[in-house]
Amino acid sequence: MATRSTIMDTNSFRAEHAAALDEQTRTLTEKRARLLGDSYRLFYRNPVHLVRGEQQYLWDAQGNKYLDVYNNVASIGHCHPAVIEAVQQQMSQLNTHTRYLHERILDYTESLLKYVPGEVSKAMYMCTGSEANDLAIRVARAWSGGTGIIVTREAYHGTSELTSGASPALGSGQPLAATTRLVPAPDRYRVDTPDIGTWFAAQIQEQIDDMSAHGIKFAGLLVDSIFSSDGVLPGPAGYLKPALDVVHRNGGIFIADEVQPGFARTGESFWGFARHNIVPDVITMGKPMGNGIPVSAMLAKPEVLAAFSDTIPYFNTFGGNPVSVAAAQAVLKVIEDEKLQQHSLTVGTQLQKELAALAAQHDCVGDVRGAGLFIGFELVTDKASKNPDKQRALDVIERLREDHVLTSVAGPHGNVLKLRPTLAFQAHDIDWLVGSLDKALRAGR
Repeated sequence: MATRSTIMDTNSFRAEHAAALDEQTRTLTEKRARLLGDSYRLFYRNPVHLVRGEQQYLWDAQGNKYLDVYNNVASIGHCHPAVIEAVQQQMSQLNTHTRYLHERILDYTESLLKYVPGEVSKAMYMCTGSEANDLAIRVARAWSGGTGIIVTREAYHGTSELTSGASPALGSGQPLAATTRLVPAPDRYRVDTPDIGTWFAAQIQEQIDDMSAHGIKFAGLLVDSIFSSDGVLPGPAGYLKPALDVVHRNGGIFIADEVQPGFARTGESFWGFARHNIVPDVITMGKPMGNGIPVSAMLAKPEVLAAFSDTIPYFNTFGGNPVSVAAAQAVLKVIEDEKLQQHSLTVGTQLQKELAALAAQHDCVGDVRGAGLFIGFELVTDKASKNPDKQRALDVIERLREDHVLTSVAGPHGNVLKLRPTLAFQAHDIDWLVGSLDKALRAGR
């Protein structure tokens, strides 16, 4: 039997939970099971039926208010009026594909490129992060002449054929590509080394050598710079530089998957990779870019992209359409106008401080780590052993849900609470989150 997917099955509703549901919820889950494909998963043993959102809050069908501590899709806040207005206005004028001229895609690209290093100066647009990473892998292969892609052991990079073959977090039921190699994540909590950057680079070199021994030419390293699915591992700023150097020495490219850490999320910088003062060859982005409207992009150094684009035409019907780009323009302007990067840093630092104080009161909290409003809260059987406590983490998640706080888990052991609220999260929300966490942890003693 295939092992369960850590990102899909760890915190999920299953048929055996149905008997405990109220009649309305059970009816909806049964209808969903009858009509939708069986690959889908719902969060929680008692699924949440959401009907409305505003900023950092959500409401269910019974009118209960929830604090959203997980959603990076509506990154700047649910139903942000600036995004709604931009989308409505553009939809009333025109929506079509990128084979016609239109100013929006050009104006937005000029604005977006101001946020990345000058060496990265070309953009291509899609609808999802999976598509962006899929194209990035194709570009890496065209540039290098190789096929080998390296990712971390619990990485998630998408659902297309190429990206699912480089997404071990999907579980063993989804086979990895024969040209994919895995490296352990740079986990300072569990890896005993004085220099995590040098250690991580050595793991990459080892897998490049293994590829070579098996007749596979290395094409590139694909990493989410905060290692979200690996358990939220920001690490010290700058530690990814040795990894970049190893990649370039071996003729590959460095692909920064910014779907999760990008767009001011980490507070310390606009992008996750920027914390490390490196220049990726390719940058991918998705969900937070449109705040709920499907839009994604791949930015690249022109010489790297040319290896692909000089030979192969690329077209994505809805990628870069005026309505989606209008949403993306609004998001970028809101981040600037509302100073959300500084907000993420300020409130995130305060939240981490409160979580660290909470951790000191509970022997089951092994580590609190993060950057800005992206925090990993790791649960263990005890601080001394550091043994992962997946069951406690799942029980805490369910207790938080009953207290109307929504989040989920991450990491290879499913024992890390992934605290990633919308950037609309405020200092006054900290008491709700930390208080609910405290109550949930005490209930499990």
